Amino acid sequence: MAAFDLTGALRRIRRTADLSQRELATRIDVSKSAIAAAESGSRSLDLRLLAEAAELAGLHLALVDADGHEVSGMAAEGVRDMSGRRFPAHLDTRYSDEGWWHHPHRYDRAQPWYTFDRDRRTRDAFRAHGAIPDDHQLPQPGDSPAERAEARRREYWRGVADERRRRFEAGEFRQLGDWFTCTCPARCEDVDDFSGRPVHADECRCRCDVG
Repeated sequence: MAAFDLTGALRRIRRTADLSQRELATRIDVSKSAIAAAESGSRSLDLRLLAEAAELAGLHLALVDADGHEVSGMAAEGVRDMSGRRFPAHLDTRYSDEGWWHHPHRYDRAQPWYTFDRDRRTRDAFRAHGAIPDDHQLPQPGDSPAERAEARRREYWRGVADERRRRFEAGEFRQLGDWFTCTCPARCEDVDDFSGRPVHADECRCRCDVG
């Protein structure tokens, strides 16, 4: 891909916007000599000024990949550290409880919500397999370590309940006799958050608890 041609870009901007060097300089608040020097290639021009000049012509500056496709900048809404700072752009963010929170300071420091891999070999291995996220992850409801731990507990007990139901429907508890027929109303599943032992609705007379 050819190197960026500032001289040609400025001339294109002026031609599209129908502006002389002096008029363009006035519109972006620089000297006429600065525009002339940039067009002659003897000086550069601040990127922000070039972007302002492009807007005057109804154009915009963009990043493009090797195939000529426009690439957007990183999202401003990406996750941040506990001090509100953005994470290093070249590193991939992830949840702190995903195989990382084992530092010696884990007991005397607050656990962060997100972290990243500093190890170059780990990053290179992911890149070699094409596993490169387009951006840092976006914050989602329930991202705190406590909420994620609670969600895992709830999922575990939900699995226990599903397995219990599967075994019951498969007839594994027939030896308990007909007295064990489950008569739980549908509302039992609505009130049970699957975080521990089964919870039943107030009107439930069954209150079964098959382990």
